[in-house]
This record gives sequence, C-alpha cells and structure tokens, in this order.
Amino acid sequence: MPDARFKAVLRKLEGLLGALDRPVTFMEVCGTHTAALFRSGLRALLPRGLRLLSGPGCPVCVTDQSEIHMALDLAERGCLIVTYGDMMRVPGAKARSSLLELKSRGARVEVTQSAMRAVEIARAEPGSQVVFLAVGFETTAPATAAALKEAKRSSLTNFSALCLHKTVPPVMRALCSRPGLDVDGFILPGNVTVVAGLDGYAFLPELGKAAAVAGFDPEEILAALADLTQQVTEGRFRLSAYRLRETPRAGNPMALRLMAEVFEPCDARWRGLGLIPRSGCRIREAYSCFDAAEKFGLTPVPTGDEGCKCGEILSGLMTPPECELHGTTCTPLTPVGPCMVSSEGACSAWYKWQ
Repeated sequence: MPDARFKAVLRKLEGLLGALDRPVTFMEVCGTHTAALFRSGLRALLPRGLRLLSGPGCPVCVTDQSEIHMALDLAERGCLIVTYGDMMRVPGAKARSSLLELKSRGARVEVTQSAMRAVEIARAEPGSQVVFLAVGFETTAPATAAALKEAKRSSLTNFSALCLHKTVPPVMRALCSRPGLDVDGFILPGNVTVVAGLDGYAFLPELGKAAAVAGFDPEEILAALADLTQQVTEGRFRLSAYRLRETPRAGNPMALRLMAEVFEPCDARWRGLGLIPRSGCRIREAYSCFDAAEKFGLTPVPTGDEGCKCGEILSGLMTPPECELHGTTCTPLTPVGPCMVSSEGACSAWYKWQ
C-alpha cells in the first residue's frame, strides 16, 4: 500500500472516530499483531478514541500451567523433550523449574522448528523416549498431525507427542461472554484463518461484534481497524478480511483433513481462561499409542499462577503495565509468566517497545 493510500486510510479512521460520540475498543487477538503494532510504529500513529487490547492469540502464553507441569514431569523422568524455543523459558508454579533450567541440570531437552524433526530424532535414538511438545493453534497442528502419521508409518515405539494444541474460534466465543470484557470488535489472525477459514468466525457479527481478519503488515492492520470502526459507526456488523493474499472461507482442505484424521475436538484448559469446551485437539484412538499423556499416565492438575496476571491480560481485562509485576519482578530476564517469555507475548512487546 503506497504511503498516500496509508495516509488516506489513517484519515478515514480519524474521521470515523470523530463522528462517534464515544471511544471504541478493539482486541488484536494474535500476539503477532501486538508485536507488529509496536514494532512498525503504527500504534503510536493511531488516533485518540481508539483503544487496543491484547488477546489470547499466543500459543505459548495460553498453555496452562498444569500443561507446563506435565512437560516438566516428562523431562524429570528422563524423556528427551523436543520443543519449540519459546517453551523453554516458561516457568512452572512455585519452585518448579523451566525446561531451560532442567536442561542446565542435565535433562535432555532439544529445540526444534519442526515437528517432523522430533520424529527424525526418535528414529536416530531408538533407546530414548522422545516426546514432542505439540503447542500452537491451527497453524502448527497440521504439522504435528503429519509427524504422528509418519511415526505410525515407521512404527516408532519411542516417539510420542504431548498434544497441547488449541483452536481459536471456541476461545473467541468464550471471550464474548466473559464478564468484564467490553470490546466492540476483534482483529482476527490471518495466519490461523488461512488454515481454518473464515466461516468459523461467522458467529461474531451475530453476537454484535465487529470482526476483520488481517495479516501482519501495518497496512493490513490499519485497514482492518478502519473497517472495524466503520462497522461500529454504522451499527452493522460483518466479517471482513484484509490480507494481501487470498483468505479462504472454508480454509485449507488438505490441512483440515489431516487434522481431522489425527485429532478430535476436546475440552481444553487455557491459562487464565479456564476450561473451554471443544477448544483443544485430542489424539484419536488410531494414534493413541503416540499420545504422551496416555503413554506416561499424565493427568493435568490445575495450579495457581503465583500472582501473575497473564490470564487477565490474555482476556483483555488489563494491559501489561497495569500488572504490578510488569517491569519489576517480571522482566524478560526474570519472567514470572509466559506473556513475558514468548516473542508473541503482550508483556514482552510492551516491555520492549513501550
């Protein structure tokens, strides 16, 4: 989008806000949107009368403390844990370590950028029980499903996955009924939508919420904000899409078929949000021998968050600076909660760029 067009959209947004007799509040659901708003400088350019809140769109941040403890238990049992990098520094509750600390004490933990790499490690180390920490939304779940299919094809008895995948539309529905949260609309994650499709968010306009999908370019985010504000001004809510690439209504059929073959919906616990119906992915019976929770007899036990306000921040009930730990007890070097650890975490973004 040329500079002139960018400025025109910004003026349009200013005009729409000026025509309203009240401020508007939107939530950027995805943590990458939060980071992009700061990093690009767009947040500083936004007109007065527009308030933005961060939401539960960071997979590391929404991984429940009980799930973190299952991963720590597996590492302490001697399993070789293979994980995405941001999971390494998420602290457990009370005196529990992070995976990084356990590794420094001799636990076997490896960082990867690929679920299939965990399968390769299991194949290369037949004497080790290799567990892949499967976190993420619809963007990473297909890769985990492909890895599980390959493990089954190869009859890898020493490979399993701790399946912590979650899906975005159910948590959006839960947020809309959450007491204390007053938002006019949502910027929805473009990367998730490319896989899952637009149709899963059709309920948002029906609930009186403006909704627009955007990629992570500042131009797309600004266009989405202008569209959301126009929806509020007109009082007519719809589901719009602002991506430089095509956004499919029904999603990616190949990825969705793969997920449906390997996973089935289940209730899942989200950090600070509690148990949300049918928001998780459970490994189906046909692949259950690769389910680490079942294989090692793990049961998630709910725990407290040690004064951490990540749950309130992920719910849009407060901003990071409103947490008394932010920037004092909780910093990137000494994180109390995952929102300060993850590269997509709201607390990390506020600390780095605000």
